[in-house]
Amino acid sequence: MTVPNALYLDCPHCGERTLHEVLRGRMGTKGVLEATVRCQECEHVHSTVVREQQPKEISIIISDHDVSERRTLELVPQETVAVDEEIFVDDVHVRITAIEVDQNRRVQKASVEDITTLWARRFDRLKVKVSINSVHRTFARTIEATPDEEFYIGDVIEVGQDEAAIHSIKVKRRMIRNRGSAEARDIIRIYAKLMRKTYI
Repeated sequence: MTVPNALYLDCPHCGERTLHEVLRGRMGTKGVLEATVRCQECEHVHSTVVREQQPKEISIIISDHDVSERRTLELVPQETVAVDEEIFVDDVHVRITAIEVDQNRRVQKASVEDITTLWARRFDRLKVKVSINSVHRTFARTIEATPDEEFYIGDVIEVGQDEAAIHSIKVKRRMIRNRGSAEARDIIRIYAKLMRKTYI
């Protein structure tokens, strides 16, 4: 075990399990880490002793469109996992969609030691929902994109055989209009106007 840059620890000052920056530390015998750490939430600095723990094997169910596959992954018990977090399972990029702890209870965030099952969806290619307006009607389509692909207001996108200009982008907590952009991973729906094709 090498000295890590950060650890999830219980903060004695704010009383929460938070990410702590390791300011300095040294490894003792039998995987014991003695460190001075700073809470990233309240900035409190304190000393701690952390014993190396064996990785825990957790079941994870990965959805890829209509197909689901059960795999296992090893995580350190001291770590915390949250819904919407992105991780790699073997060579597959996934996004956590649900976390199950004791007695089939689902939570938004949990320590690895409390987790019984994770649910995730494959996240290397996304299906982005698009609503396209064509004069008096609106129709729904989907396009594929990588999670970090960026869409801008005013962009012209190809949807099947059609082309449409983006005028609004819905993300989790707001609507982007007039100008701006969003990554595919954050987009709930794109709104666009069908462009007329002229033939000469």
